[in-house]
Amino acid sequence: MIEKFIFKDQEFFILRDDLLGVFNGNKARKLAYFLNADFSDFSGIISHGSSQSNAMQALSVFAKLKGLKFHYVISHLNSNLAQNPVGNFNNALQNGMILHIAQNRQEFAKNLAKTQNLFFINEGVSQNEAEFGFKEQANEIKNYAKKHGLVFDIFLPSGTGTSATFLSKNIDFNVLTCPCVGDEGYLREQILALDKGSKVKILTPPKKYHFGDLKLELFKIWSELKTKSKIEFDLIYDPVGFLTIFANLNAFKNKILYIHQGGILGNVSQKLRYERKFKGQI
Repeated sequence: MIEKFIFKDQEFFILRDDLLGVFNGNKARKLAYFLNADFSDFSGIISHGSSQSNAMQALSVFAKLKGLKFHYVISHLNSNLAQNPVGNFNNALQNGMILHIAQNRQEFAKNLAKTQNLFFINEGVSQNEAEFGFKEQANEIKNYAKKHGLVFDIFLPSGTGTSATFLSKNIDFNVLTCPCVGDEGYLREQILALDKGSKVKILTPPKKYHFGDLKLELFKIWSELKTKSKIEFDLIYDPVGFLTIFANLNAFKNKILYIHQGGILGNVSQKLRYERKFKGQI
């Protein structure tokens, strides 16, 4: 579903991938291929990432639906979350996630995959099979644009860049993104690893934000968006995304289509972090 709103005098079209269903957002697109895949040769699946990863939560739901064990490796678990599980982490635990903590989480996950016959899934589901779901997403956008006589510049904030890469590969519209996990160099490297000829344009955020940074300007624009659009966005990626758009408006030549990639379950824990740090200010 695509809807429209005005924010800070700028018109936005929003692709509401957050409303897709049990799986929503970019994780629904990334996991589309695996829904009909045969895992009978494996004892379960394993992945790695952060303790409040949207992919972690989505994979826990996926594994539960498929009747698979789900192993997940993180490099650190803070005491607050360990004592009071909330958000994506709590949901994944409730779905039966088997948690491992290892400093080199990727290496640990790959080794465990071999020794316990687990199907390995990259952090953020950053792998070629993910393209399947973005072909469908691209078709939905193309059909809407054709029906309404529109040309879009598409924007979505990135972690690994998987979503932007595969959407761009399957659509003629410009696809723009910004880094929310590593820097621009890291993001470009991840994108080119998936598609050597990628035309994704990486925009520079107005300042460097480390992943999960607690900054008042991020919370402020998130709150303003919720009030103006009546849509709840992700509290980590989307604030950086919208600040980047407004810092780079000259990069957009056509109507802006912003992709809502879901992930709002993680807002529970992130909002608590903001309330602890900025008590009385928000």
